[in-house]
Order: sequence, then structure tokens, then C-alpha cells
Amino acid sequence: MLIEPLAFADEGATPNHPHWPLLAYRGALTVEALADDDHAFDTLFEANGWPVGFRNGIYRFTHFHSVTHEVLGIARGRADVQFGGESGPIVSVVAGDAVLLPAGTGHRLIEAGADLLVVGAYPPDADYDLVRAGEGDAVTLRKRIASVPRPDSDPVLGQAGGLGRLWLAA
Repeated sequence: MLIEPLAFADEGATPNHPHWPLLAYRGALTVEALADDDHAFDTLFEANGWPVGFRNGIYRFTHFHSVTHEVLGIARGRADVQFGGESGPIVSVVAGDAVLLPAGTGHRLIEAGADLLVVGAYPPDADYDLVRAGEGDAVTLRKRIASVPRPDSDPVLGQAGGLGRLWLAA
């Protein structure tokens, strides 16, 4: 598995996280494991202390979460997703990939196959909000995003995972 960190600057309408990068886990699960069980991401995330919040897709409008981090597991299909806001890169994700978004990280679906299935999970006891790019009080949102604590466990790799190493270094 390859872990790709992607950091985004504050874009104005989309704050992104002030310190921590998005982590893209390429090949977090094998296509074979997902073919046998399309709940494999549910099992993985929950085993690492991240309860599953949804099994669906990704919104087509730029949005972020100001009170929690989020992990997206691509259980089936493929998608092109824009991260970081309207000027951010478009990243292709395929079945088996997972993407960990620190609070404030903008994201929106650009294009997907008809069979796309995304499993989304959040740290334990996390509140949830959905903020569209450009909405809300900018100062309040940025303070809230910066105050979201680093999770105790990586949703893909557990205690020894990438967020402990890569988010501490950032």
C-alpha cells in the first residue's frame, strides 16, 4: 500500500486544514477482498475505531466538515474527486483506495462510474456537519477546524498508521 499525502492551502471559500494533509491510501484493500465482501471497508474502519456513517457516494458540490475528520473507502467502482476546493487537484480513486480527510478539507465528486460505492466513517463520538464552500462565518469555521483533535487511531492502519506519523510531522 502506498500513502500519498496532499496538503492544500486555505482557498478562501474552502478553508482546508491549516496543518494536516489529506492522506490517500492506494490499495488499502485488495479488489479481491472487496469482490468477496463489499462491507470490507466497514469492517476495517470499525476495527480501527472509526464507526461507519454512510454507504453511498460523494456529493457533487464542494463541501467540508468543520467538526470532524472523515475517511472515504472506495468499496466499488471508480471516481474522479476534486480535493482542496475549486482550484484543487482532481484525483482518481478506484476500488480498494481510501482517503482520509482532515477537518476542513474540501471535496466534491467530478465523475464516477455507475457502480460507485463509498463507505464513509468518522472518529468515535464525532459530531458531524456539512458546510458548503463559501458558507458560514469564516473566522469561526477556521477556529473550529484547527481545534478538532488528532484521532487516536488511523482508520486504515490502526495505532501504527499513517496519520500518527504523517500528521505529527506536519
